[in-house]
Amino acid sequence: MIDEQNVMNVLKNVQEPELKKDLVELGMIKNVTITDGKVKLTLALTTLRCPLKNQMVDEIKQVVGGLPGVSSVDVQLAAMSADERKKLFPKHPLVGIEKVNRTVAVASGKGGVGKTTIAVNVALALQKRGHKVGLLDADVYGPSVPLMLGVSGKPEVEEGMLIPVEKFGLKIMSIGMLLKEGQAIIWRGPLVSGAIRQLLGDVMWGMLDYLVIDLPPGTGDPSITIAQEIPEMQVLMVTTPQEVALADVRRAVELFTKMKRPVLGFIENMSYFQCAHSTERLEIFGRGGGQKLSQETGLPLLGAIPIDMEISRTGDSGVPLMISSPDSETARIFLDIAMQTEEKGCDS
Repeated sequence: MIDEQNVMNVLKNVQEPELKKDLVELGMIKNVTITDGKVKLTLALTTLRCPLKNQMVDEIKQVVGGLPGVSSVDVQLAAMSADERKKLFPKHPLVGIEKVNRTVAVASGKGGVGKTTIAVNVALALQKRGHKVGLLDADVYGPSVPLMLGVSGKPEVEEGMLIPVEKFGLKIMSIGMLLKEGQAIIWRGPLVSGAIRQLLGDVMWGMLDYLVIDLPPGTGDPSITIAQEIPEMQVLMVTTPQEVALADVRRAVELFTKMKRPVLGFIENMSYFQCAHSTERLEIFGRGGGQKLSQETGLPLLGAIPIDMEISRTGDSGVPLMISSPDSETARIFLDIAMQTEEKGCDS
């Protein structure tokens, strides 16, 4: 005859996918009742937002339903209490970046080089290549990721944890989501550093293959704080062909090199313009800046992004190029940059 112990024994074979421990060991199975072969139980989740809850429910129904004498399995979902969760974990296991496999910061020496456009589309390119990706807008003085992705409203909060907004397959968080529309940030160093630490440590990032971070331009407090907080951080450096941009990028490369945060390579934005009615490339902002940096530093030039009117249009519309024109030549360049980012990360 089926009893509670039989049910608990088979449930030891079902793991929480992200925590890699069985549901019984984690105390996630509660209120088991059995009536005329009908099994009813509660699955207590660390958060009701768990993206893999349906997978666990299906596995529970499969293993319990396979027991002799079981005619049906009813799984109710609930959230652990704060005390229960703290007993298991001093800190919620999916909050912060501990479960993030790789962190890639997109940086530039100066503003106006299209760094956020690169960060957004590289993140989407990594996602299209089959990875779980988060995007953190750490440009505290000019957060524009929400505009480029068409994200509005504030993120939800669950027991002190910020929940990333999900769109286009990305988990997204930005300081811009926490401010009133048009509100200026007038902060000095300690406040900026504190805000950055909160966006890293108090957000339920969960398990990610990549967290792409859009850094503010230059070498100020936000960039330094993030580099200090993430020892394994890697960097993609954005430039334009102009000499003034190259000088600033050299300083940024020096900063990350001194902090032992590897620069994976350069991305040259606004590299050239090509009219749809001609094969001639117009190098409006100069020629070969990214290649010059590559030769100076020994770091690779990962890609040259053209001046593409579709990038500008889609950035303003909230639907980035990787979503609106995934088969375009520029999208192919972003996918190639994503592939090289994967490969360079494995080598570094």
